[in-house]
Amino acid sequence: MKKIILYIAASLDQRIAEPGGELDWLTGFSNPEKADYGYKELSASVDTVIMGGRTYREILNMDVIWPYSEQTAYVVSHHEWEAKGNIRFITENIIETISELRNQDGKDIWLVGGGKLVSMLLAADLIDEMQICYVPLILGNGILLFPGQDKGSKWKITGTNVYNSGMLKVDYQKILQYHLKY
Repeated sequence: MKKIILYIAASLDQRIAEPGGELDWLTGFSNPEKADYGYKELSASVDTVIMGGRTYREILNMDVIWPYSEQTAYVVSHHEWEAKGNIRFITENIIETISELRNQDGKDIWLVGGGKLVSMLLAADLIDEMQICYVPLILGNGILLFPGQDKGSKWKITGTNVYNSGMLKVDYQKILQYHLKY
């Protein structure tokens, strides 16, 4: 069974994008040593990426070459899109479809974002590991990493790395599920 690994950047106040979904705050972050924050290692360990529709649109709006050409990409969207190249779209039966992908043979799955999809997969107990790169800034407003998450889970830290840029990467592994009581 494949593992689903969330690898994502977040601000100190747990924001993963600006209010409209923009990622400008990431592209403007200084990285003089050109550290990849574990990106290449993760990218080589996966054959599938999953992302939300807003994340997909923001990547297309950035002035970059499609970063997932070596993997099959699945975009969870409310809109009907036509598959192109290695990009597929999931518009219904999201949990069932992702569970089927997880049960296939092959390398692991990279959950790219966004927040609603992360929360949906956490609630369905489908995320096995998280690698969160904390950017040393506070956005104040924007899309939360875990919006509306009401199902608790427990994680252990399996690694940390502090970079000269100020970025802190923390690796987590799921160890137990529990339900929060309010």
